[in-house]
Amino acid sequence: MSIPLLVDCDTGIDDAIALTYLAAHPGAEIAGIVSTGGNVEVGAVHRNNLVLNELLGVDAPIARGAERPLVQEPMYADDTHGPGGLGHAVLPDPTRTGDARTGAQLWVDLARQRPGELVGLVLGPHTNLALALEIEPELPRLLRRLHVMGGAIHHRGNTGPTSEWNIAVDPEAAQRVLTAFSTAARRPVLGSLEATESVRFTQGTFDRVSALEAGTGHPVAGILADALRFYFEFHEADGFGWTAHVHDPLVAAHAVTGDFAGTRPLAVDVELAGTLTRGQTVGDELGRWGRAPNVEVLTDVRPQEFIEHLLATLESGLSRDPVR
Repeated sequence: MSIPLLVDCDTGIDDAIALTYLAAHPGAEIAGIVSTGGNVEVGAVHRNNLVLNELLGVDAPIARGAERPLVQEPMYADDTHGPGGLGHAVLPDPTRTGDARTGAQLWVDLARQRPGELVGLVLGPHTNLALALEIEPELPRLLRRLHVMGGAIHHRGNTGPTSEWNIAVDPEAAQRVLTAFSTAARRPVLGSLEATESVRFTQGTFDRVSALEAGTGHPVAGILADALRFYFEFHEADGFGWTAHVHDPLVAAHAVTGDFAGTRPLAVDVELAGTLTRGQTVGDELGRWGRAPNVEVLTDVRPQEFIEHLLATLESGLSRDPVR
């Protein structure tokens, strides 16, 4: 039986790879998608989601989320992901329209329709999930589990010195979500940078992604290759060499398979007031707060095993037309 997922993402190069993985994996059902501003503005994210999922044959509601974070001004990562979010890729115009509901309302409606079944997967900022909690405070009990790509625990940031992008874009939203889900029957899984940055694509990985277009004939294969080339170029310009940290697919794969990493319980909160550390995810390793753990942090990642699984899933799934 496949796992139904609501995917909240700011698509984004690594988000696009994660969405393609989920569409290709026989054990995953994309039940809905929320477009959240982050890597690029929400309109561009929504267009990317509409086009990609049409090409992938995903028949699920795709709702446009909030225009801006809860408190602070929006910020975008077009230097990392390109002005349209997918690097050098040129997408066709969408022919389908998005769902009329807000992103927050889609969270609520799908969770109510499938209580105890729906898995939440947040691959971008938490804005729309935080807004959904205002509509339905019972979401932590309605969802089967929440999986999040975000944060940095005892690890340098990739936005500020100590902050990770998805949290830094809307720290208030992330803090509200972590607080609300401390009451969930199963602690959320947090895939923070120390886990996701262990997944590094090399030239060999890039070559296999590039070969997908010729090998499968699927239009999304070429989009991923063009997007990934931009991502490699960014990482090289940023001092990492010809490589790419590919964050979101690991968290997506763990949500579906429970594999490729372990977890450990930890009490985690988000710093909102620090002049140097706003948006930092702080883990209380010594129990000084006196709080129970509220997340399961991904640890002990097996990156090469995961990358092989990811590539094999894409190769197999994109060979079917359509994927869904």
